[in-house]
Amino acid sequence: MLRKLLIFMGIIYLFVGCTGKDAKKQESAFIVMKTKSIKFADMGFIYASSNGVKVEVYAAGQPLVDLDINSQNICLSLFECMDKDQFNKEVLSASYPATLLENIFKAEAIFEEKNLEKVEGGFEQKISKEGEYDISYSVISGKRIFRDKINKILIKVREQ
Repeated sequence: MLRKLLIFMGIIYLFVGCTGKDAKKQESAFIVMKTKSIKFADMGFIYASSNGVKVEVYAAGQPLVDLDINSQNICLSLFECMDKDQFNKEVLSASYPATLLENIFKAEAIFEEKNLEKVEGGFEQKISKEGEYDISYSVISGKRIFRDKINKILIKVREQ
């Protein structure tokens, strides 16, 4: 009897111990990312938590891209880890705030909610700075689209 109780408590401890306080939101999505140095479009998973975001993209069932965004830096399987500002400079645009990519994958507003307009099922933002960026960003009903016409950047996430 004591042995069964110890086994039961061990199993409970195992399950409870493996669930941290920082619960993750997981979603399956079709992910498109086109920049001057990165181009991919395939199915993947997005794991979001208060500590950051992890994005995994697969092609034909094989890992294609592994993107890990934490409070300090961005690690991409195709590049080495870089701080967020350096990543923006090399992959996106130096004019972007450090939290931009993380906010897109978490479906949150960008640029500190500048020009945020609530619409049915989500929100839209249109942000521009002459010669630096011309952004349209929307999060509506499980679909996020970020487009910068000046820097020729497109990021789409469509939940499955």
